[in-house]
Formats: sequence, structure tokens, C-alpha cells
Amino acid sequence: MVETNVEEKVKSASIFSEVAEMGHEQVVFCHDEPTGLKAIIGIHNTVLGPALGGTRMWNYASEEEAVIDVLRLSRGMTYKAAISGLNLGGGKAVIIGDASKLKNEAFMRRFGKFVNSLNGKYITAEDVNMKTSDMEYIGMETKHVTGLPKDMGGSGDPSPVTAYGVYMGMKAAVNKKFGSDDLSGKKISVQGVGQVGMYLVDHLVKDGAKVYITDINEEKLRNISSKTGAEVVGMDDIYDLDVDVYAPCALGATLNDDSISRLKCQVVAGAANNQLQDEVRHGNMLMDKGIVYAPDFVINAGGIINISSELRGEYNKQQAYSWTEKIYDTCMSILNKSEKERIPSQESAMLLAEKRISDIGKVKLSF
Repeated sequence: MVETNVEEKVKSASIFSEVAEMGHEQVVFCHDEPTGLKAIIGIHNTVLGPALGGTRMWNYASEEEAVIDVLRLSRGMTYKAAISGLNLGGGKAVIIGDASKLKNEAFMRRFGKFVNSLNGKYITAEDVNMKTSDMEYIGMETKHVTGLPKDMGGSGDPSPVTAYGVYMGMKAAVNKKFGSDDLSGKKISVQGVGQVGMYLVDHLVKDGAKVYITDINEEKLRNISSKTGAEVVGMDDIYDLDVDVYAPCALGATLNDDSISRLKCQVVAGAANNQLQDEVRHGNMLMDKGIVYAPDFVINAGGIINISSELRGEYNKQQAYSWTEKIYDTCMSILNKSEKERIPSQESAMLLAEKRISDIGKVKLSF
């Protein structure tokens, strides 16, 4: 046996500690030298069904950062599926690297081979820096892929359905805070106008809200502002705006010590995953400030709901939107439980999700 150095031992111990703490079933490291593929697949929980979750590609600052991301994201998918009443588990994959330089047919097909090696325990889909065409390439090597083009029997881009779910969850949170879910005249800041954020802005503007937007992509900002009338603000200025609702729709951990202390909003409801940098600390900070927080894994579940419709056989768009609309009632139930029990809404949602996993797990016990 080759003895590893002290630094490698520490990193290994740290990774296994994180896996144990978050309760993952399996973490798979994938490497292919010819294509340059480096990927990690996290399978958190399969009590309710196979682990479903998208693949995102990101130029992570370190491999450790990628590991933490896939662990948090896959765990979030478990809660997302459970709270939405789906018979699916939680999984996620991350690919390390610059999508604009590395992605091609061979690269994506090689990733598809790794997905296929898990024999259906993990089903992949689109996420950040992934397109429907990438799912086609993955689909050449495995049947365990969703989000395929509609002409191939798939559901296509899930972003519109995800945005609709966030919109419904936001309306529920606004109702909880203001006594009405009418968004007309409300001031709403949207951080990140990628695929989901872009569609969300359309819903908000249509409802008569005053919308502020920010993003790293200045061209996209100009286009959306020109099309919708949304006002462009600086990346860091988004936290200081005097608005009714803050909608984080970019990457995670934007709700932290610094940002929460600066927020002037009454409601936080957005599409980003893992918005709370620390679930306990920052969930309590929001509650202490009187801010109604719509848990991210509750209101951004439209994508997985959309894909679950695809997995049942022939995709039914109307049915997918109908199921996604139920996010409104689910969010209200969670916020009511939070208020009644005087606990943060994140904790309220997690308790409900964990209860369903526990209850169904007992149903599945053998006689």
C-alpha cells in the first residue's frame, strides 16, 4: 500500500466527515484523461426512489469546493423531491472546468458512460451551464437522463416550469407577509437572470411589479431590461435596495452574515439552490429580522416536478404546470407551521420532508 502524505489524509478525512454528516449514500468521482472530464456524482438518499438531479458545470476554485457543492446540492434534491410528494430520491452531479472550453460530444458522452455505470440509481438532467443538446449526447450512452428535447419524447428545457414554481412560491410568501398575493406595485429585486431568472422576471413584470435585476452577464441584462423595463443595478447594490422582495436566482450562499444585515426586504423568495450559507444561523437571522423566507428547495421544485412527469412516460406539459402550481399551497403550509411553532421556515420544511422520507421508508420495510 502506498502511504499518502499528511495533507492528503486530512483532505480525505474531511471529505468523509462531510459525507457522513450530510448522510449521503454514495459519492462517485469520475475522471477521463482523454476528454479532460473531472466530475463528481453525489447520491444522497434513495428511500423514496432513484436519485434525480441535474448536472452543473462550473470552473470551481478548488476540487474541495466542488465536493462541498455536490454534497449540498444532492442533499437539497432529497428534500426537494420529498416535500413535493415525488417518489424520487436526491442526487446531483458537478463537472469541474470551463464549459466554453471543454464541452463537446465526446466529453458529454463520456460523462454519460459514468452515469450509466450506476445502473439507474442516479438519473441526470440539466443544470447550470448545461443545455438540452448536452442531454442528447449523454442520452447516447445511458437511458438514465431526462430533459431531452420534446421531439425525442422529453420535456425540453425545465427552466420555464422552475420559474413558474418560484413565482407561485413568491406569491405565497407575499401573501403570508402582506395578507395578499397581489404583486402589482411590489418592488422586487432579482439577482441572476439566467434561464430561470429571465422567465421569473417575465411573470413579475406581467403582474405589474417594479423589478430590479443584476447579473454578471451585462449583455443579457441589457436585453432583458430593454424587453421588460426592469431596472439594472450593480452586483453588490442588490442587497441594499429598499424593496419588498429579494429573489436570489444565481448561485448559493447569498444569504449570509453580511447580506442579511443589509437587506431591507420583507420577503426572500428565489430560485437559487442552497441560499442560506448556514442553514441554522442564517435561517434564524432572517426570522429575527421578521423576513418571510420561502425555502429554496420548496419553491424551485418546478424543474424536478416537470421531469417527474417526463419519467412517467409521455410528457404532459399541462399536468406538469398543474403539479407545479401546488407549490403555492405547500409553501403556505410550511410558513404557517413556521409561525405556529416559532421555528425558521427552512427548519419547518426540512422537518416535513424528513417525516415523509421516514414514513415511506417504513412502508417499504419487508414483512
